[in-house]
Amino acid sequence: MTGFEELAKQTALYPKEAPLAVKTNKNSLLIGLPKEVSLQESRIALTPEAVAILVRNGHNVIVEKGAGEGAKFGDNEYSEAGAQIAYSPKEVYDANLILKIEPLLDGEFDHVKPNSTVISALNLPALERSFFEKLNNKNITAIGYEYIEDQAGGLPVIRSMSEIAGSTVMLIAGEYLSNVDNGRGIILGGITGVPPTKVVMLGAGTVSEYAIRTALGMGADVKVFDKYLYKLQRLKYAVGMHIYTSIIDSDTLTEAIERADVVIGAMRAEDGLSPVVVTEDMVSRMKPDSIIIDVAIDQGGNFETSRMTTHKNPTFRQHDVLHYCVPNIAARVSRTASMALSNIFLPFLLETGTTGGIEEMMYANRWFMKGVYAHKGTLTNAYIARKFNMRFKDLELLLAARF
Repeated sequence: MTGFEELAKQTALYPKEAPLAVKTNKNSLLIGLPKEVSLQESRIALTPEAVAILVRNGHNVIVEKGAGEGAKFGDNEYSEAGAQIAYSPKEVYDANLILKIEPLLDGEFDHVKPNSTVISALNLPALERSFFEKLNNKNITAIGYEYIEDQAGGLPVIRSMSEIAGSTVMLIAGEYLSNVDNGRGIILGGITGVPPTKVVMLGAGTVSEYAIRTALGMGADVKVFDKYLYKLQRLKYAVGMHIYTSIIDSDTLTEAIERADVVIGAMRAEDGLSPVVVTEDMVSRMKPDSIIIDVAIDQGGNFETSRMTTHKNPTFRQHDVLHYCVPNIAARVSRTASMALSNIFLPFLLETGTTGGIEEMMYANRWFMKGVYAHKGTLTNAYIARKFNMRFKDLELLLAARF
């Protein structure tokens, strides 16, 4: 072999007679990516690039036709990445590991196989006891986005989607403040000689952090309220600028909301349902055509007047205040959101394959176990079990018994 031929081979320029063999092993996963059918959901949990890596590592992926279209990923991209394209939901649900966005609907329960694993968001306030009974009847292991932790104890899916929601929420506010949507006809922010827009943030978490950065960059006047002083201190450090902060129990909250042009609710649940901190009476005192954006609506909402809306009909008026209560705000930027989800799930799926499957992954990693809320016919999340008066099984005890 000449020196040039050796160099060409090393730099992948050497012509190949056949495609590279794909690794296979007994721990290969069969992953299904169904097309979402609820709430104008347009995200998908894995990008074609992530699918290609999974296939190269010996796993099999089935993608329902059109599943990635909402995020601008074509069937041909998934096919070229090595996925099998399914032309019916039933084919996708033949997989023993289903990775989707929204919780299973009635029609999807008809397709999912007994003893399979479903990873999706939970959206607990929108669910009834019958949903969990169906999970248990099919012995489904269910893992919720809201509960999935990482090795550091963080909530990676919630954090990532909150970053997107926070970055997007001020753009939504600006859109509805303008005359285009029959708003107040004001700019979000401020210009020379004109008072800045007044924005009130409820909650000092990730959504607020990213929303505040956008709002401050546009020149808005921002006030932040939270129940905990340490969260407000952490937020000021993260933003890196001086902002007005206050404990939420303060009388100044009512006054701030009365004067606000935009009020954003971003206080997440501590025990399943987000706290309602703004009463209907407080909403009735707000300025006409002001805006409420309830980011916490997927967990019940922070406003007494909130009710869940969709991307197709995102707003309603009450007391002449515009309410935007869409639970899946990140789906407005579905491609970005899908890439963020894929970055989270790809390493986890690769580790699951290496560990030996979902069951082994659960028992090998306590942080992963916390994401499981149903397993082999019973609920494993104490709050959900109490809420619906259902049987509860402690996975930690099963782990202890295993050893």
